[in-house]
Amino acid sequence: MSTDEFDVFLTRVEIDGADDGPLAGKTVAVKDNISTDGVETTCGSAMLDGYEPPYDATVVSRVRDAGATVVGKTNMDEFGMGGTTETSAFGPTKNPVDPERVPGGSSGGSAAAVAAGEADLALGSDTGGSVRNPAAFCGVVGIKPTYGLVSRYGLVAYANSLEQIGPLASTVTEAATLLDVIAGPDERDATTRYDAAEGEPDDHPAETVSYADAAREGFDEDELAELTVGVPRELVEGAADPVRETFQSALDALGTRGVETVDVSLPSVEHAVQAYYVIAMSEASSNLARFDGVRYGEQGDREGNWNESFASAREAGFGSEVKRRILLGTYALSAGYHDEYYEKAQDARAWVKRDFDEALQTADVLATPTMPVLPPKRGESLDDPLQLYLMDANTVPVNLANLPAISVPAGRADGLPVGLQLVGPAFGEPLILRAASAVETVVD
Repeated sequence: MSTDEFDVFLTRVEIDGADDGPLAGKTVAVKDNISTDGVETTCGSAMLDGYEPPYDATVVSRVRDAGATVVGKTNMDEFGMGGTTETSAFGPTKNPVDPERVPGGSSGGSAAAVAAGEADLALGSDTGGSVRNPAAFCGVVGIKPTYGLVSRYGLVAYANSLEQIGPLASTVTEAATLLDVIAGPDERDATTRYDAAEGEPDDHPAETVSYADAAREGFDEDELAELTVGVPRELVEGAADPVRETFQSALDALGTRGVETVDVSLPSVEHAVQAYYVIAMSEASSNLARFDGVRYGEQGDREGNWNESFASAREAGFGSEVKRRILLGTYALSAGYHDEYYEKAQDARAWVKRDFDEALQTADVLATPTMPVLPPKRGESLDDPLQLYLMDANTVPVNLANLPAISVPAGRADGLPVGLQLVGPAFGEPLILRAASAVETVVD
């Protein structure tokens, strides 16, 4: 791990971008599961210690073309599996707000880099909240784009159907500016293809919208009076009292500006965490099969047969959380259990999406606390994986529904940051950015 005060970086570099562009003069930190040509990309795992990709991820090429300088690869939970950046094989990252506490995860190094002033902007990846979680815990802004808005080419896959690369920054406008740069179709990633609804233009949304302009413009007073914010009480009632009170204060402040708040219901979220982990672990067990000591990763014992070599490579290269998820995912996909677990999880996913669609017919955007708890102290969460998984209760439903969401600071409780999450309809990034700018103006 590169030496810095909060153990943010795994590798420090200085990769210059173009001479001019919307990010000229800005520094960008890149999560260590996003490929960088000739620069070590470990995914926070001993399995990839020393691995240097032969190409840049699309998002890295785009930030460099936009004039930014890449200043390092940031620490993360191993292969994105964790919510505290404590499962990294290279040690934990400290939260710049309180170094005794976790910065969140799995993009904890990226959020901490922005919070500590080690980079102006950062790139993370969000499979079930891994951008929004650390944004909330570190008191910065993090965006999880609509699935298909940003290219995943060059992202080391954890769960393909769930994850998106997203920006982190100190302000909504800065995060939106970075989103403008990285969003758009990519011929190397079929998920960025845009199939318009009948009668609608076929352009990819990122080609017709300026996200930075949406954030800067925000809402005027008349528009704010027409904004309806839906509050899914299922995702508020389970939050810790200090989090819930801070969240409510932010909503009340919006109310003084004329914003209408209405209760909505998402009954399916009771099953969202279970469905998410079955799907994510199943996809992970397939994706991580390539790390076998032959194609990628630590070489196993070459004296035995192939199965023994494969097993010894994975035993040495993977940490305990990654092994746990691979085993659970393999079990869920195995003969006799596929229909019982994986198919039912996919049915629950469809239910979650339907509930969100119905709620967004009642309200323009939905608002929840980003995380139901304050940042835990380092070491508190690792002994109880179930509690760690339940921390994702407010973020994973959004990934299941493939919708956009943003975490914006809502204030502090007991001196620690609290994030407010805004969720919008598919490709509704301009709307949630404008709403997040409104939150930014009313929160101290």
